[in-house]
Amino acid sequence: MPAAVSLRNLTRVYPVPLRRERLVAVRDLSLEVREGEVYGLLGPNGCGKSTSLKMLLGLVTPTSGTADVFGHDSRAFAARSEVGFLPENPYFYKFLTGAETLRFYGKLCGLRGAKLKNRIDELLALVGLEDARDRRVGGYSKGMLQRIGLAQAIIQDPRLVVLDEPTAGVDPVGSRQIRDIILDLKARGMTVLLTSHLLEQVQEVCDRVGIMGRGRLLREGDLDELVSVDNQTQFVVENAPAGLAAQIEALVVQTGATLVETRRPQRTLEKVFLEVTRAGESNP
Repeated sequence: MPAAVSLRNLTRVYPVPLRRERLVAVRDLSLEVREGEVYGLLGPNGCGKSTSLKMLLGLVTPTSGTADVFGHDSRAFAARSEVGFLPENPYFYKFLTGAETLRFYGKLCGLRGAKLKNRIDELLALVGLEDARDRRVGGYSKGMLQRIGLAQAIIQDPRLVVLDEPTAGVDPVGSRQIRDIILDLKARGMTVLLTSHLLEQVQEVCDRVGIMGRGRLLREGDLDELVSVDNQTQFVVENAPAGLAAQIEALVVQTGATLVETRRPQRTLEKVFLEVTRAGESNP
């Protein structure tokens, strides 16, 4: 089974106007997003995240390399029909209501009649905008705009959803609502590829992450592996008498305590991110 997203040696170079120089926005980027997972593409501003997404979506032509979606060239119709996209700053017609906005995008995707009506009702319920369905989007808050944007991104029930900073400028309540929607999409079997600067939220929703710097992929892996501290084991013991922690695992059975779990202690994703990007800056 092909990966949901497969980028191979993707490179994008921009000429600098009036200068004999070139700006390498993305350099030899290779990664895969497995079907059904939530993948977070992280990195500081200007590292090439958004350019990488645009090449995947066929909005920017790569200088070299390939981008495939479910085994098809990302520029082919067979690939584009499987993808929903929410840009960082989506624009909607302000005079349309929430329901009319979804109807507009639904018709662009070929939906009609009762199927479209039912889909609009379903999505407004999913993103919590049922009470605002007849309000013009020009009066929506930033969080509401992001949620109606999420709804339009999945109007045709795509297999892959690409989200560029889905919680940018959203307050904590709205950010939590969007996080819950992403988890719901995962539960429905959708693949989600997202970029975000909210690392705590990324740690809550993502299965795997890739960290970029200066257009290159610096580190990639399962989230649990990235944040785990090597060569350390943590014991969680229930009903343990005083002093048991110092005696380690050998005394657990003797004292009648229950060993609930063992695990490696973890760092926050923010610490891993800063460590990786600083190393990338010092080793261009």
